Amino acid sequence: MKKKVLFVCLGNICRSPMAEAVFRSKVEQAGLSDQIIVDSAGTGDWHIGHPPHEGTRKELDLNGISYTGMKARQFTQQDDADFDFIVCMDTKNERDVREILGTRAGSAEVLTFMSLLPERGVADVPDPYYTGQFDYVFELVDAGCERLLDHVKLK
Repeated sequence: MKKKVLFVCLGNICRSPMAEAVFRSKVEQAGLSDQIIVDSAGTGDWHIGHPPHEGTRKELDLNGISYTGMKARQFTQQDDADFDFIVCMDTKNERDVREILGTRAGSAEVLTFMSLLPERGVADVPDPYYTGQFDYVFELVDAGCERLLDHVKLK
C-alpha cells in the first residue's frame, strides 16, 4: 500500500513546495517512488495555480532538485482522507489544518515539520516569503525530510 505525504504552509509557494520537492527527491534517491506519494498545499487561497516562489526555485535549482509542474493549491477536508501524513510547516498552519478538518479529522497523522528536528529548539519553519531566508529554510527542510523519510518508512 502506498503512503501519501502532504506538506502544508500558508500560501503553498515557499515552504511546502520546497519540502515537497526535497522530500520527493529523497524518496526517489531511496528507490521508494513507487511506494510514497508526495504533494503540498496551502491553507490560504492567494496563490492557487502559481508556481513556487522565485526564492524557493533558486534554492532548489542550486541543489539540483526538480520542481517541474508544481502549482499551488489549497488544503481541503478531503486531504485528510487522501493522505496518511499531513506535515504542517508551522504551528499556525497546524491549527488551521485542524480547524479545517474539525470533527471530520480522520486517520491522517498531522504533525509539525519542526517536531522532526526537536534538537533545533525552533517550533516553526520561518516563512521566507517574509524573511527572505530561503537558504536557512532549505537547510531545515533538507534535514527534516531525512527524518521524515525514516518516520514514514517505519509506519
